[in-house]
Amino acid sequence: MSIAPESIESAYRSCTMCPHNCRINRFERVGICGETDTLRIAWAGLHFGEEPIITGTGGSGTIFITGCNLKCAFCQNYQISQEGIGRMVDTDEFIEICLRLQKAGAENINIVTGTHQALRIAQAIQKAKHAGLHIPIVWNTSSYESTETIKQLSSVVDIWLADIKTLDAHIAQESFKVADYSGIAMQAIETMCAQSPLKYTEQKLQSPPVLASGVIVRYLALPDRLDDSYNVLSWFSKKLKTKAILSLMTQYTPVEKNKKTACIACFENRLLKESEDKMLRQFLVELNIDDGFYQELVPDYSWLPDFTQVKTFSAQLSKPIWHYINGFV
Repeated sequence: MSIAPESIESAYRSCTMCPHNCRINRFERVGICGETDTLRIAWAGLHFGEEPIITGTGGSGTIFITGCNLKCAFCQNYQISQEGIGRMVDTDEFIEICLRLQKAGAENINIVTGTHQALRIAQAIQKAKHAGLHIPIVWNTSSYESTETIKQLSSVVDIWLADIKTLDAHIAQESFKVADYSGIAMQAIETMCAQSPLKYTEQKLQSPPVLASGVIVRYLALPDRLDDSYNVLSWFSKKLKTKAILSLMTQYTPVEKNKKTACIACFENRLLKESEDKMLRQFLVELNIDDGFYQELVPDYSWLPDFTQVKTFSAQLSKPIWHYINGFV
């Protein structure tokens, strides 16, 4: 299903692309996402820090979109989600970025926080496929997505990297000012699972499996909120265990330069403790979740990105292809 130009015109004229339904004319001013109709990008490159079935051997061809429809107080990418780092790219430049990532050996094209530009990105991806793009498309999302937008993306998206941030309305309201997050995110993820069954690409001998289609549900455990963690994992076990892959993350890290983190009151703003890590593992056993990914607890700040630099991530984690200041590198 092609994305018609008139659909894009209508979507931006009175924006309902995400559950905020702000109906702002984004040709004239910014929406809640902080962006107009103009697609802006901060960084693109090969990323080697995603789940193994996304990273593969070539890395994930990651494109960070400027802006976001959530304003999480603990966002590690706050420079692009909240401070507006990035620059405008037209369709031709977006296509060239995708093709260069593919040529560099990317296992997939990984669109990070693209919800507020969903239809413009979908149209550009369709054109990129006509220009020779053939690797899977990953939609890396907070899961604050409307069912209608997910269905519109189904023609171009193969894999969903979907966060489930919390099932606690108080945490949702206090941390990112969206009290209805949990119900919307759960419905969105279940819709994604219905559209994209788990499939793997055919690999060469001795190569690790790489996801071709499916849903990875990411949960970042929050310090001092193991009650919420248990509820999230219990929901996954009951609803999604055979339909999606769990990625349980323990990398919560206070970001000192993100001044919003000082306002967090609904949980402790610190690294996870070893005792919490141990309890999370016990939850997995209790809930019979025995497949997926579990991030090792490592008290390390070195992986935090700095999007003002071409080498946004450490050399071990990434290889830059494009940067908003320099263009192609």
